[in-house]
Amino acid sequence: MSTSTLNTIKSRINSLLFIEKLQNPLGYILLGLLALVIAFAISVLKIKLGIVLFAGIIGIPMLAACFVNTRLGINVILVSCFFVQFIGKYTAAPIGTLLDALIFLMIFGILVNQVKSRDWSFMKNPISVILLIWIAYNFIQVLNPAAASKLAWVYTVRSMAGQSLLFFIGCYAFTSLKAIKTVIKVIIIMVTILALYGLKQEFIGFTATEMAWLRADPERFQLIFQWSRMRVFSFLSDPTTLGIVMAYTSLFCLTLMTGPFKRWQRFSLGLAAILMLMTMAYAGSRTPIVLFPFGIVVFIMLTLKKEFILGGAFFFLLGLAFVMKGSSNAVIFRIQSAFRPSASSDTMDVRFKNQKMIQPFIHRHPFGAGLGSTGLWGRRFTPDSFLAKFAHDSGFVRVAVELGWIGLIIYMSFLFLILKTSIKYYFRVKDPQIKVIYLGLTIVFFVLTLASYPQEAIVQLPTSIIFSIMLAVMVRLKEHDAHYQEHYEEN
Repeated sequence: MSTSTLNTIKSRINSLLFIEKLQNPLGYILLGLLALVIAFAISVLKIKLGIVLFAGIIGIPMLAACFVNTRLGINVILVSCFFVQFIGKYTAAPIGTLLDALIFLMIFGILVNQVKSRDWSFMKNPISVILLIWIAYNFIQVLNPAAASKLAWVYTVRSMAGQSLLFFIGCYAFTSLKAIKTVIKVIIIMVTILALYGLKQEFIGFTATEMAWLRADPERFQLIFQWSRMRVFSFLSDPTTLGIVMAYTSLFCLTLMTGPFKRWQRFSLGLAAILMLMTMAYAGSRTPIVLFPFGIVVFIMLTLKKEFILGGAFFFLLGLAFVMKGSSNAVIFRIQSAFRPSASSDTMDVRFKNQKMIQPFIHRHPFGAGLGSTGLWGRRFTPDSFLAKFAHDSGFVRVAVELGWIGLIIYMSFLFLILKTSIKYYFRVKDPQIKVIYLGLTIVFFVLTLASYPQEAIVQLPTSIIFSIMLAVMVRLKEHDAHYQEHYEEN
């Protein structure tokens, strides 16, 4: 075979594989053969081995792609985080650990790239500084002499600090407005799917596996079966987490509806918001129901437009009439009870008494009792301890108990800086689309900060992932506004 023939063959192979990227008849043939091989292997092997084979064939190339393409990796993590708890109802596979491993793999990929480029400008912002302090404080808690279990620290540091590393990945990846808009679309689409599955549970019913999962724990069943009806939880672990996700995302969608987007986009946002609000109602948790009008108040205070003030006044008058009207419907009664002090006074009294009781302990332990000393991990690793039986019922109280009042100061400073920065960017940018996105982000941050008092809102999946991604969006979005770059660019 002549040299010219070999060069022609090589050129053709290079074109098929790397230029056309197998988007040609050869690619379709290879893909079909691969599908046949996988189907045959799964039919011959045992089901578990077949699943492992399938996961390897799909997972290894996906990991490699996420390693070199951070935008793809962020979207893979974002989609996956919605199904971690859903898959956990069907298998004991460590899906959450794999999610954390992917985050660390992408961090490693960024470090490898930085060896060559040495461009750390994406980290030059106040949020990065205080977040690094927060992460470092959580990691040095492994040395806390008051901690009764190192294993509890291992399991807890992932949600408290490890997943926050996604913020830096987002700051590195969101170099274009298109990338930011894409990740916002993915968030809205995934939460809409979450809402649709919740409505499926309400109107069609739960699967046999979901019912078995509910009945496996009497306390869990008691939490979800109330007022002679099952509260929906969709793909997540509990109705409260679902309701909080629905509350802040519906507010985000309604805020974007006021922006200069195409008519079909605003219609889609409105439809998604309606589905989310319906799911929030059927989840039946009081906290999200209170969060929604709070978000409306923040929206009105930031915009101060006459039409929004009048619309808000009309909304609250309707809400007042709705709360005062009697009803025998369990869903409606649950919504009304969120705004009737007498209906929730017993619950709040218990929480206030618990907080009063734990205050002396917090004062005596400036560094806290160690990560994982309360809640689920406390009951698992130190079941005989006083804190394992303590119901903190609050993200702030948990931080104060596990990380001490020093940790609480760092955490509150972190949240304050987020709100301050988001409001600053909202008022400084001029591009109408960017401005309305900042308005939506600011409302989400306010709502999640408020939700952290009665619930552990921010550290629960998928909110922990969404929160970190939205933080990165907040930091990078201003760079795509010409007015901000001209007048306020930070050197």
